[in-house]
Amino acid sequence: MATEFNMPKLGLTMEEGTILRWLVADGEQVAAGHAVLLVETDKVETEVECPADGRIQLLGREGDTYQCGQQIAWLLGAGEAADADAAAAADGAAAAAAPASSNGAAPVAVAVAAGGRILASPNGRRLAAKLGVDLSAVVGTGPGGRIVSEDIETAAKAAPPAAAIAPQPVAAAPAAAPVSGSAPATQVPTSVVPLRGMRGTIATRMFSSLQSMAQLTLTMDVSMDAVWADREARKAKGTAPGFTDYVIAAAAQALRAHPNVNSQVTDEGIALLPDIHVGMAVALDNGLMVPVVRHTDRLRLDGIAGETKRLAEAVRGGKISPDDLAGGTFSVTSLGMYGVDAFTPVINPPNAAILGVGRIRDEVVWAGEGIRRARVMTLSLTWDHRVIDGAPAAEFCRAIAANLEDPTTIP
Repeated sequence: MATEFNMPKLGLTMEEGTILRWLVADGEQVAAGHAVLLVETDKVETEVECPADGRIQLLGREGDTYQCGQQIAWLLGAGEAADADAAAAADGAAAAAAPASSNGAAPVAVAVAAGGRILASPNGRRLAAKLGVDLSAVVGTGPGGRIVSEDIETAAKAAPPAAAIAPQPVAAAPAAAPVSGSAPATQVPTSVVPLRGMRGTIATRMFSSLQSMAQLTLTMDVSMDAVWADREARKAKGTAPGFTDYVIAAAAQALRAHPNVNSQVTDEGIALLPDIHVGMAVALDNGLMVPVVRHTDRLRLDGIAGETKRLAEAVRGGKISPDDLAGGTFSVTSLGMYGVDAFTPVINPPNAAILGVGRIRDEVVWAGEGIRRARVMTLSLTWDHRVIDGAPAAEFCRAIAANLEDPTTIP
């Protein structure tokens, strides 16, 4: 019996997905659990496994976007014929899945040129709606000629939105250049790295974060002697958590004691969040992701270490799920492994704060009437001043430091 293969809902916040690439050929025999396509959501690119055995008839087209639950393929049994009308039905479903622009205009992704749909990424559509760019006039440079965010930005620079070129009174100042405009290269570049995919998402989110928040950073040194000793004792008995695991655990306990930091700004005001979910920045060759350790304050240190290992492996192996990237209420990011002492981390929206972790370094400190060797680490806390003032931010950072200096406070 033929089985529908629909666009899966890969996370609680996922509403639609774009087919980047089919990993199997039309008509190929596939097995349940076999990766058959690569899907792009607004958070991640991920492989999708086949839900059942069968001969696959591809309906969804590469570059097209489909709502979760919409059919993108058939899985046919022995002797079953392919449905000749199904591809046309799926194409119409993809067109219906396109979101409307924020000003109430017709959906930008269903524009038709030369009898076919215009292919555009979800981020490209949203940016086109924001900047007032007509997709039918844009040349796509993405896979299969798909229009991506960089193409929209290029078009916006060449032809500003209609509002920017509307007739102005004689005495009016000249219209401003498009917000998305950037200065041209001062030299002929050796190569150009497109701001698309993960790199584009990072650029957009970080720029938006700095524009929308009143961010300040403080630094504080903490003695890591007790953590070092605790970790050596655990290592002697078997495995030991990483130093970042200790920091995540210490931060989770401090968030419980300082609930104003575990918050976000909403239209109604500052929302204090009941659950503590700490995100952990994981570096990749082309960017970074921030998977989330859920209910961090309820986990023991070994449990946190196991979860951070699982998440890091999933990110680096390209197997992370969108749910593992959603819902963080605070983030920890480390550059200590690169020899960095202190830095200014940028808040991961919609969080109100982020903690940067530096290297553990040897210092000489006074101890009574003499001096001794000490292992010291610098914490860099960036916080949103709309939510937290300087003194409470310092108290929160001091609470993290106190937990690290006495790891018996960490479960």
